[in-house]
Amino acid sequence: MELFYLLCSILSTFLTSLTLSLLLPFNTLLRRFSSRAASSSSVSLYGGTVWHERRRPVHHSFRYDVRYALIDLDHQPQGLPDHLSAEEARRIAGTNGRTLLLTIPQSVGYEQNPLSLYYCYDSDDQLLQKCIAEVTNTPWGERVTFVFNPNSDLVAKPLHVSPFMDMLGDWSIRANAPDDDLFVSISVQHPELGLQTLVEECIICPTPKVHQPCIQEGSFGTR
Repeated sequence: MELFYLLCSILSTFLTSLTLSLLLPFNTLLRRFSSRAASSSSVSLYGGTVWHERRRPVHHSFRYDVRYALIDLDHQPQGLPDHLSAEEARRIAGTNGRTLLLTIPQSVGYEQNPLSLYYCYDSDDQLLQKCIAEVTNTPWGERVTFVFNPNSDLVAKPLHVSPFMDMLGDWSIRANAPDDDLFVSISVQHPELGLQTLVEECIICPTPKVHQPCIQEGSFGTR
């Protein structure tokens, strides 16, 4: 059954990407004639590396390059598809300041976005008070959302991720406030397999700021 879901996911992604690739030139032309302006300060691109390591019961590790978009949700009055708005994020986190979203935008129909983060600041927009993690597993597409303390927090494992791991254990998660660089670190504390059976760390360096249409048109890819 899992193989069937995987094949359907691959086929759906291929057909969607093919269709959107054919439509992309027309979409670009329409946007050129649009009168809607975009703020170059509302979106920044970051590039870096994601590293996974599972030590037990079967050792496996890999790393890959990624490019993320850091989006100021307060400059997105209509919100973004499949994500929280600034007001929704503030309500969930219990904060009053600006809200930033770190995510991998969809590119011509392809989307591989296991983790998106919302950074929720205090009323002075200076102190990062809370983060909201939006975790999606592949290929099932199940999603959970939870709030955590960015300095360090322990969260009960909320969904199934790896076929080698059961639902026991907690996630230890921490993140810094985005600046010239940013990181997110997640480790698993399993009652039988020990600490740090799974580690995900992302260290990202900034690229020049870009206009909002570049994100919406899928002008860069994902891996």
